[in-house]
Amino acid sequence: RAPAFALPFSSRSTTFPFTPRHARHPCSVDGAEATCALRQQIAGNLRPSTAITQRSKVTAAAASAAAQAAPSTGAMVKEYSSYANATDIKVTHNKFTLDVDFDSKIITGVAQITAKAEVEDVRQLVLDTRDLEISDVSTDGKSLKHAFGESSTALGTKLTIDLPEALQAGDYTEIRITFRTSPKASALQWLEPAQTAGGTHPYLFSQCQAIHARSFVPCQDTPSVKSTYEAGVRVPKPLTALMSAVPVGEPVTDGDNTVFSFKQEVAIPSYLLALAVGELEARQVGPLSRVWSEPSVVGAAEYEFANTDRYLQTAIEVAGPYAWGTYDLLILPPSFPYGGMENPCLTFVTPTLLAGDRSLDRVVCHEIAHSWTGNLVSCATWEHFWLNEGWTMFLERKIISRIEGKAAFYFGASQGATSLVDAVRAFGEDHPYTRLVPDLSAGDDPDDCFSRIPYEKGFYFLFYLQELVGGDEPFEAFMRQYFKDFANANVSSEQFREYFLTHFKDVPAVRNIDWDTWYYAPGLPPVKNSYDSSLGRQAEDLARRWHTADLMGLGSDGPKDVSAKDIKGWGAEQVTYFLDKLTELRGMTPMHPRTTAALGSLYAFTASKNAEIRSAYYRLALLAGDEAVFPAVASFLKEQGRMKYLRPLYKALSGSGSRGSKLAKDVFLEARSSYHPIAAKMTAADLKVDFNE
Repeated sequence: RAPAFALPFSSRSTTFPFTPRHARHPCSVDGAEATCALRQQIAGNLRPSTAITQRSKVTAAAASAAAQAAPSTGAMVKEYSSYANATDIKVTHNKFTLDVDFDSKIITGVAQITAKAEVEDVRQLVLDTRDLEISDVSTDGKSLKHAFGESSTALGTKLTIDLPEALQAGDYTEIRITFRTSPKASALQWLEPAQTAGGTHPYLFSQCQAIHARSFVPCQDTPSVKSTYEAGVRVPKPLTALMSAVPVGEPVTDGDNTVFSFKQEVAIPSYLLALAVGELEARQVGPLSRVWSEPSVVGAAEYEFANTDRYLQTAIEVAGPYAWGTYDLLILPPSFPYGGMENPCLTFVTPTLLAGDRSLDRVVCHEIAHSWTGNLVSCATWEHFWLNEGWTMFLERKIISRIEGKAAFYFGASQGATSLVDAVRAFGEDHPYTRLVPDLSAGDDPDDCFSRIPYEKGFYFLFYLQELVGGDEPFEAFMRQYFKDFANANVSSEQFREYFLTHFKDVPAVRNIDWDTWYYAPGLPPVKNSYDSSLGRQAEDLARRWHTADLMGLGSDGPKDVSAKDIKGWGAEQVTYFLDKLTELRGMTPMHPRTTAALGSLYAFTASKNAEIRSAYYRLALLAGDEAVFPAVASFLKEQGRMKYLRPLYKALSGSGSRGSKLAKDVFLEARSSYHPIAAKMTAADLKVDFNE
């Protein structure tokens, strides 16, 4: 644990002075300080000096702290999802003091921002906000002129701050901003006690990806800006606060409140800022890892995620040193919209993974992989999101293959290829969001193009590159060098291309890669990968048998000689793959409801407690127009808020006839207040329901 620092809270005012001790992160020599000549050759003079210039506008101590922030690559990639003037001046460190008020559903806070000028004659700092109230902006106790400017539904509102004097390249400045969030902040979900497992205390959690941090704190809300942070958080007793950082010291009692302190010494983009507050308890599951959850759930979580340290140690063997010090898991309430969120030091995960048999715990491999891919090496902008998620899928499957064998890697790849086809079909093959590098220049909300495309098309491309250069050994060596050379930095698709071609300049096959088609053409990949299908063959064969038994969609009780023994011994992944493959086969002609009912009864899918299996079966049945599953689907949609399940099931329910369409809207209007704002907004768009209705 990091050493404690004083953070006295004497009142409920937002003036919470503290003096941190900011030590260099032990990994910084290898990551933030060691400059790779090859990367410099590709990206130019990418890394600003960490020396304190004579023209610094802040104290030596503050500049030293700011220098710890790993700068981005500085590549000239246009950012369309942020108002920030990050090419002129970059935030390098944040010091937050946050006061959480459950009654008003508001966080009142102070952000003390350290920023460094990247060019000459910088006179303004431009930040991103959304629905924030700014009551004061100052430096050295002197108020600064500031104003809200350009605004849009997707991007929020520009905040421009006039600096007291022009900064020259290399100068630092400190700005202090007092702010209040809105009760409707898109990054924050406030839960009433009845919405929690314990039913006694309220709960708060954040979800800042992609561009929601700006509704939580004023910031340069772009992946291209990485900064360290420290925070003090005051919450009502007996609640506990957690953040995407290492806890510092012991909690401090302040009347009816408790103050928790945190420090994140590895620079992160704003979307990885995270906060959770609730009645929380921890159990140790490894030397670096604990699971956190509400007391009534933590025992189940401890059992479910007992393999966490094994996965983490395997990831280190595959990818290299772990930079973050701790790796904890927080199991959130059911409304969490994702399977997991890779917040550094504290991964958020959905309770839908608590299957009781560890059959879904491999999601943790994905979130652990993000410790290198996305968190340590980050995409330059959201247009290059595949460099986060495609790499993460690749590393996740490498981790699993080390544990379960190469066949497991190929099986995961086959599953991914199926979901890629499904995602492209859902958008339409010519839709621009099916590009590996989408165009967001019109001010699109990055959430709108969120899908399996960057995950699976990105993986598909990386596997293609791996096979092109000679397979596992040379490509994994490249992967580890890539993680090392771009640690604590950002990468664009063009930079990745140049880096790859330089690394493999002696491999003739790389000269024929059609990069532009891979990057910018919509639809499925231009090349078809071949995977060992040994683990998936049984599932594919069974799917074809059921498909053939009802080829015309006229109804069937199933193939001859089928029985529950068909799937005996299968893992959840194989069962889900069988259902997904059958859904893919029925893309043109849905099955008859009689057939899906027979299938669900025979294999007991209707009684399954596994969320992946339930979702896959419900979708197949809804596409068949099987109204018998309507009550179970409605119940499933109300009991959890994971978008992986919500969006496909709402779409399938809505498309299953007039009764299904009405039920979908009725269920959504009843349940949407329990969903996270991101999930509610995107589902409303899918259903063509007015989000504010």
